[in-house]
Amino acid sequence: MSTPHRTRLQAADASVTVLSNTAFVTDWARRYFGPWWNAFEIPAGSVCAGPLVTAYLDDKAYTHLATRVRSCPYDEVTYAKARLLLAQDSTGTITGISPDEGLAYRSEQLGGHVTLSGRTTEPLALATARIAREMIRAALLREGWTLLHASAVVRDGRALLIFGSKGAGKTTTALLLAGHGAQLLANDRVFVKAVGDELSVLPWPSAAAVGLGLLDALGLYDVVRDRLQAGEQLHPTQHQDVTDALVAGHREPLWEPGGKRERKVQVFPDQFATWFGMELATGGRAAALLFPRIDPTSAPAVIDGARTLGESDFMSGSTEDRYPDHFGLAAGINGGGSDPARTTVTNRLAALPHHQVVLSHDIQANADFLAELAADL
Repeated sequence: MSTPHRTRLQAADASVTVLSNTAFVTDWARRYFGPWWNAFEIPAGSVCAGPLVTAYLDDKAYTHLATRVRSCPYDEVTYAKARLLLAQDSTGTITGISPDEGLAYRSEQLGGHVTLSGRTTEPLALATARIAREMIRAALLREGWTLLHASAVVRDGRALLIFGSKGAGKTTTALLLAGHGAQLLANDRVFVKAVGDELSVLPWPSAAAVGLGLLDALGLYDVVRDRLQAGEQLHPTQHQDVTDALVAGHREPLWEPGGKRERKVQVFPDQFATWFGMELATGGRAAALLFPRIDPTSAPAVIDGARTLGESDFMSGSTEDRYPDHFGLAAGINGGGSDPARTTVTNRLAALPHHQVVLSHDIQANADFLAELAADL
């Protein structure tokens, strides 16, 4: 089957080529990864070396693989919040189907070539981008990068890494700085590697989750609502209740049943630039660590404390609950990087300036405080 549409993704020395019989898939990959990873169209007929992801919009191909999986012993697992039927043959080829999404996967060459077949364009494009990103991640981890659970911004090439548990204020801090002169490098996780005497930093492209209340406080709510009413769309992983709330003008936080998890706006990476006017960074060198927390009763300030990096600040297999390595892409590598690489990064980060800060509910005061702090780093 012909695959005339081709896009290559490049992050440091890692690359993946996405091929498809529909432009929707390759256009999606260029949009999703373009600002942060070098994603560009390559001519049909060019040599496609290195890891490959091939995506076919083809109902018959999906049906064929679905029949093969069900005809042999398989395991039922969860991947990207969907049911996945997974089988592996004697050659190591891994085949899986997601019946609810109409997707089939086939991973060969020890994860070096993954073929997807799908019944509809959007699920196929999302799945293809997800696999391509995981292949880049695996390649970077093999090359000694680690993956941190942090937000990050860059100013004049110097990266400020922002750590904290859920609700600590990582996203608030990053977006306030990005809205006041810094470049946004990462919303939730970032690659780091010791290169010479410096720690190089790379982004992890992903949709960013921003709560309705925070969106309103940042002055971005009306921008998003106006765009939606004009017919534009946010990331399709966003819950429909969030879209409905935006269109209706509801600005209060929206919670899942039970009230334990907030339903948030899912922003495409490129929408930070096109909707919010925030510039995206493609890399930097780590310069300082910031540990924020929110206290509505306090004025924004640097505070005393002994917060240092811990296990929860690194991504790992245990934290990758949505995208386990069912397709053998990482070949046993820890999801946050090898132990030697993590130790080196931990030691290098420990030598950088650490700042623990408290932020209030006064967004303008927070923005002024953070801008001044970042300018001094």
